[in-house]
Amino acid sequence: MYISNVSIVNYKSFRNAKFSFKEGINTIIGENGSGKTNLFRAIRLLLDDNLLRMAYKLNKDDFNRHLGPWQGHWIIISIEFSDLSPDEEIQALFVHGTGDVTEEPLTKATYTLLFRPKPDIRIRLSELVEGDTAGLEAILDELSIDDYETKFTGKSTVDFNDENVYKDIVGDFENVKFRYIDDASKIGILIPHQLSISREVSFTFIKALRDVVSDFHNNRTNPLLTLLKAKSEDIDEDEYANISEQVSTLNESIEQLQDVLDITDNISQTIKETVGETYSPSSLSIKSSLSDEANKLLQSLKLFIGEPGEDYEGGIHELSLGGANLIYLTLKLLEFKYQKANETFANFLLIEEPEAHIHTHIQKTLFDKLDYGDTQIIYSTHSTQISEVSNLSNINVLSKKANYSVAYQPANGLDKSRITKLERYLDAIRTNLLFAKGVILVEGDAEEILIPSLVKKVLGFSLDEIGVSIINIRSTGFENIADIFHDDRIQRNCAILTDLDTSIVDTTIKDEDSKTLKKYKKKCLNSQIKGQTRQKSITAYISENPWVQAFYAHHTFEVDFLTSNNSREVIEILDEVYSDPATIKTSKKELKSNDVSVSGRRILRMAKQEGKGWFSVLLGQSIAYDTYIPKYILEAISFATPKMNREIISGIFKYRIAENHKTDDTINFTAFTQQLESYRKNELELSELIDEFETLLLDDAALTFLKLL
Repeated sequence: MYISNVSIVNYKSFRNAKFSFKEGINTIIGENGSGKTNLFRAIRLLLDDNLLRMAYKLNKDDFNRHLGPWQGHWIIISIEFSDLSPDEEIQALFVHGTGDVTEEPLTKATYTLLFRPKPDIRIRLSELVEGDTAGLEAILDELSIDDYETKFTGKSTVDFNDENVYKDIVGDFENVKFRYIDDASKIGILIPHQLSISREVSFTFIKALRDVVSDFHNNRTNPLLTLLKAKSEDIDEDEYANISEQVSTLNESIEQLQDVLDITDNISQTIKETVGETYSPSSLSIKSSLSDEANKLLQSLKLFIGEPGEDYEGGIHELSLGGANLIYLTLKLLEFKYQKANETFANFLLIEEPEAHIHTHIQKTLFDKLDYGDTQIIYSTHSTQISEVSNLSNINVLSKKANYSVAYQPANGLDKSRITKLERYLDAIRTNLLFAKGVILVEGDAEEILIPSLVKKVLGFSLDEIGVSIINIRSTGFENIADIFHDDRIQRNCAILTDLDTSIVDTTIKDEDSKTLKKYKKKCLNSQIKGQTRQKSITAYISENPWVQAFYAHHTFEVDFLTSNNSREVIEILDEVYSDPATIKTSKKELKSNDVSVSGRRILRMAKQEGKGWFSVLLGQSIAYDTYIPKYILEAISFATPKMNREIISGIFKYRIAENHKTDDTINFTAFTQQLESYRKNELELSELIDEFETLLLDDAALTFLKLL
């Protein structure tokens, strides 16, 4: 038995989210604040028997903020189990109420938590006349969290993530249509508390490793004490009798030490001298409090550990953060093993962000080794090392939206062969594209190296700042990677950046052309044809997918960079490429030419001589604030980050003002700076701000990008 789906409606980060899980190891990845902890909390509410009973009484802060007013709405957390054993005991657990154990054994079952208004409130809502918004508001206005109840159901048959289902079972708030009677065939049959599934499964939750040293000092959270307490209950009484006797003897020996007896007499005498015989205690003694009870004695033990390669053993507080975290995680896993040893229907292990302060290789080894076979393990992480070794089919990706988060399954709907190809490639690029808010796919080292530098130097922000990843696919086809970005999988924008390879020369072969020129023209023509074929193929591939768009260099990246008014940048590195003065002089003249067949050919020669990657490194040294980014690249960046907030846009303007002021301090930006502040306060539109900026700097290098926003 394993968790196959988790549906969450209106709970904390989730307005409406569905998670899909497989047997074995599963991974939840997402940025900070995307809801990984809230997902685990939701699962624990149904399966963790260690949660305090008060945890099931939710409060108004547990409702998703995207709802607005929470009154009247329900929180729904539903878990679907698959591959149920035909075992009579487990079938009895899920066949309840009107269930019939003589029917075919269940293979799937659901367990659902409903946090909803109490019956009297639901009756009042059901009595409202359809469309009576005033009556609805009157009921909701006086509603408090005390008017809510928590119920558990099983055997639900509906998709709680369906908005129409929500309206049907909870109510249609817009049209004021509610009903009181539960439809058990939809929401499931109420489960009596005696049938709590959490008591019948092995479930361990390992929280994020943040301050484990404090946890070791706390008796309630110390995992070593938990293990010792569990083992103390198994100690044979006859075997322990000798130890207990020795402890009693030790206590007596300590108490009879002469120094202890002297202190006892001195305390007694001092009291009598202070308050007199009448008010002095009738007796006084100092006793050793070493417990002779097995559980208390075992729990007095402390753990001492030596760091790798050292022969010194110290306490937990003396370990490195990574060492302490690793020991804590190990003890929690051992606790799970002990619990798992008991006969249970299923075994679940949830581990929250195990990567904290743990070395990269340990992270990957941990994930690779931690497989208990009959246990379903769910990790949450934002470590690319852990996600790198995760199967794509077993990953859920969390994405933050405005006041809510959504869950994506990157392998959803893909056939096995396509998934295998993706998994192999994701291993190579460390799954950066799964963490990004937007992705730009490139096929060359030049773009991978130079685009981040161009953005930083020209626009004043980094791509990391806006959550965009540049992914170099190299020889892998765009289609193989872009498949992930789709309505059915990850709903994030993916820009494909490639070359049309339009020839820089007239490819018409003439009789007077030399043999070398004819060969060169033929090569250019073949590249151009390939570029046209590539464009046609990509256009067909993305035609019905709004999440993927293609952007093309007319020629190649190097040529389009040069022809975007960037001859200075290339000329500055001539002496890094050539040593011959005459060649440098000729090259400088060619690079300044307006004839692309001349300038383009020179820069391509330079790139070929140095190697495109190294040439890009050299070129990066000469990029400055006044370098022009080719428009097709700016369009790709704009698509990959469709929503850029006012603070980032304001930052671009501030950066451009500062950089321009360094070279020309006669420009007066005072009035514009005031307008920029108005824009930040949402008092001015971006188009108006751009117009004002153009009056000061007509041809600024950032204007093309700003106009795309």
